[in-house]
Amino acid sequence: MDRKEKEKVVAGLEEMLERAYGTFLVDYQGLNVEALTELRRELKEANIEFQVVKNRLLLIASQDTESGVLKDYITGPCALAITYDDVVMPAKVLIKFIQDYEALKIRVGQIKGKVVELARLPSREVLLSQVLFSISSVPTSFVRILSEMLRGLVNVLKSIKRQKI
Repeated sequence: MDRKEKEKVVAGLEEMLERAYGTFLVDYQGLNVEALTELRRELKEANIEFQVVKNRLLLIASQDTESGVLKDYITGPCALAITYDDVVMPAKVLIKFIQDYEALKIRVGQIKGKVVELARLPSREVLLSQVLFSISSVPTSFVRILSEMLRGLVNVLKSIKRQKI
């Protein structure tokens, strides 16, 4: 590529990264052409852009964007999955694809400027159940405390009654 082509690539990539809600870096080495084509198709169906770019161009394009937090992870051959709305969908598609093709690895992602390691991120359903449990545990604990207080009061009154009889 000559300099003008590189500038166009950087400008286009920078525009995509500025609009991105989340980006994911993946290792694609070891995937054959058919598998890579299938991955691109599945990601495109889910409204996710997938690009293999040179690391240097990606570093330049991501400097002034939220994806700049990934600079330490941009080493060796990698590809970029970009989502503009739902950050769970790329992770789902990539993880589903990894089950069939172990050569694909998710390095790291970023959501609104925060680095996310997907191996440590539970599924959406698990996160929702954890939130629901937290929300429901507050009233349950409150009721338990009130019942313990009432039980203690009843025991004190019974004990006073026994002493007076």
